[in-house]
Amino acid sequence: MDANQQTRANPYGMDEDCRNCPALCETRTQVIHGYGDVGADFLFVGERPTARADEVGVPFLAEDEPDEGDERGTSLRRMLERLALCDSTSPDDRPELENVYLTNLTRCRDPDRKPTDEEIGNCEPYLNAEIRMINPEIIVPVGERALSEIGVEYTTTPVEELDLEADHATTVRGRGFELVPMIEPRKQTDEQTQAWLERFVELMASDYRQTKGRQER
Repeated sequence: MDANQQTRANPYGMDEDCRNCPALCETRTQVIHGYGDVGADFLFVGERPTARADEVGVPFLAEDEPDEGDERGTSLRRMLERLALCDSTSPDDRPELENVYLTNLTRCRDPDRKPTDEEIGNCEPYLNAEIRMINPEIIVPVGERALSEIGVEYTTTPVEELDLEADHATTVRGRGFELVPMIEPRKQTDEQTQAWLERFVELMASDYRQTKGRQER
């Protein structure tokens, strides 16, 4: 499957009419495949599309920005901007990402519930294909479900030893890459956000490509 980097949205041309999950077909607005740089070193994986993503077609889009004094955390976009991985002047619904690819365990949204194990299994071939084609250096599981699913498939660490609160902003060895787990941005405290950013800055400054035993892509 060839990539089309002229578009950041679904650059691999995956099936946008997928009907593998009949219940989700009834509740979704559209199928949300991955978005971003097909040559990315950093792959972020969430659980399911947000409501805003379901509307616009881009994974991880925040519903809105937190108001001043709001107790909610930040957005993933704000974090990527702080890391210089997203152009802060780009449109909210078409962020210009550099060296980053965004995707989810599942491609469709039910507004009233989280995806079932069967639905995650139905979408697994899409995720596996993206991981294989992008061949990332670092995978960032965002949220508990993403960590447990990625952990089972792509690390040698027993899944019962993975804990999102403890593993947030740490490095977990994967099969050919590393995981840097992240609590969902809106659920993070300021301290958790800062800890994750500092860890990722350290990682970006290191020779992280040694993870695959190579210097160049």
